[in-house]
Amino acid sequence: MKIVSDQYIPFLAEAVQQHWPDALITPLKPEEINRQAVSDADVLVIRTRTRVDAHLLEGTRVRLVCTATIGFDHIDTQWCAAHGVEWMSCPGCNAQAVCDYIEEALLESETLPVFHTPDRLTIGVVGVGHVGSLVARMAERKGLRVLLNDPPKGIGIPLEQIARESDVITFHVPLDSTTRHLCDAAFLAQCKPGALIINAARGGVVNEQALAESGHPFILDTWENEPGLNPSVLARAYRASMHIAGYSVQGKRNATQMCVDAIAERFGMPRVQIPASAVLSFPAGDTAPGWLERISCQLKEQPEQFELLRKEYRLR
Repeated sequence: MKIVSDQYIPFLAEAVQQHWPDALITPLKPEEINRQAVSDADVLVIRTRTRVDAHLLEGTRVRLVCTATIGFDHIDTQWCAAHGVEWMSCPGCNAQAVCDYIEEALLESETLPVFHTPDRLTIGVVGVGHVGSLVARMAERKGLRVLLNDPPKGIGIPLEQIARESDVITFHVPLDSTTRHLCDAAFLAQCKPGALIINAARGGVVNEQALAESGHPFILDTWENEPGLNPSVLARAYRASMHIAGYSVQGKRNATQMCVDAIAERFGMPRVQIPASAVLSFPAGDTAPGWLERISCQLKEQPEQFELLRKEYRLR
C-alpha cells in the first residue's frame, strides 16, 4: 500500500512507518501533490490546501482520500462517488480548539461598545454541530444569552431573529450552496448597530466585501480567497488570523487518528493508536492573554506571508 500525504499532518508518517512496515508513505508539500505524484498511490491524506477532483485523481490508483480537517468542500465528492473513490473527513477533530479561539475572541473584544450593553450580552451561534455546540456551552458558562440557528439542519430560531437580537454572531456552518454568503449585505443590515461578527468556519460563508462596508466590527479566521487576502477587508478587521482557529496539538492528533483508523479499516491493516503522550512532545504555542491580537498584528504586517505564517504557527 502506498500513501501520499501532506507533510504538515503531524504523527502520520511516524505511525505508518512504525506500525505498517509493508506500507510506503510519501509526505509532500501541498504544492507538490499533483496527478503525477499520486498516480500510483492507494491513499491520499490531505488538508484544505489540496483540491481533490478529476484534475488531480483521474487515471490514478487512489481509492481512499482522507482529509485531516472538519470541512470537505475542497473535495469533489460527486466525482469521487462516480469513480469509486472513497473519502472521509474528521468532524469534530478540532472543535475544542475552535471553541477556545472564539473564547479568546470574546475576551479580546470586551472593549467594543456592544459589550457595554446594560442588558445581558446575547450571542448568536449559527451552526450547531461539533463546534457550535461547544461554543454555545462555553457562552452559557460565561453567563451570555445564547441564540441558536442551524440552516443546514433547519433547526433553531429564524436567522433574522439572530441578526436582530444578537450582540455577537459567530458562524460554524460548512460551506455549500445553502450557506455561501449566508452573512451578506441583507443579513448585516438587519443586525444591531455595532454587533460583532466572527467567522471561523469557511471563508465563503461571509460576503467579506459586504462585511467590510457594513461598519460592523468583525473577526475573521477564514477568508474567501485564501491565501490571497482582500487588503481593505484585512485592514478593517478587528482581529484577523490565517485559518488557524482549529490549530491545536490535540486537534491535529485527533484528525490523524481518525485518518489512520479509516485507512486501517479500508485496507485491513492492524489498528494503530497514536499515544496521548505524543501531544506532550510538541513545544507549547502562544496561549498567553492577547494571543489573537498578536497574530492579527503579524498578519496585517505581512499579509503576503499568509501561507508561511500558517505553516510556521506553533500549535496551541
